Amino acid sequence: MVDRNGYTSGVNDKDLHEHIEQLVAEEHSLFDKGGEIGPDERRRLGDINVQLDRLWDLLRQRRAREEFGQNPDETGERSGEVVEKYLQ
Repeated sequence: MVDRNGYTSGVNDKDLHEHIEQLVAEEHSLFDKGGEIGPDERRRLGDINVQLDRLWDLLRQRRAREEFGQNPDETGERSGEVVEKYLQ
């Protein structure tokens, strides 16, 4: 998704939405197992949550750049450490 300069060239909002939908579907399938998930699946749920936060952040950045007449492809994906510190 990110090029060597840290930008998201070649990615569009539709691709981001599709990736988000895939992760949400995987998250729901893990939740549907209830308390029957093991440590690997719990870890995967955590990874999915971080990935979703990063993708939603990237989508918001792209939309903001478009709204203000800037190139959305010059948006950089932020690290999980950064997006996890945002206040909800």
